[in-house]
Amino acid sequence: MASVRAKLLMMFLVALVVAQTQVGEVRAQSCSTQMAGLNVCAPFVVPGTNKGPSAECCGALQVVEHDCLCSTLRVATSLPSACHLPPVSCDSM
Repeated sequence: MASVRAKLLMMFLVALVVAQTQVGEVRAQSCSTQMAGLNVCAPFVVPGTNKGPSAECCGALQVVEHDCLCSTLRVATSLPSACHLPPVSCDSM
């Protein structure tokens, strides 16, 4: 009886891990799509541009989930370290 319960528990845990992996992949694809939509904001974020963001940029930003944006910023700030480069400091700006 105990081995049947252990097998059922193991099957449940495997199913849970598989489900979480699939949810994570869907979220990652959704985040990638949301971030790609921000390409319309490129003119605003390029240094030397004095224009404010366009209505199209603001609309694209509005649909980006908070977690997606924060995760992307965390990854971007970790890139120099991953490439064995000095960290980026924006204190002088």
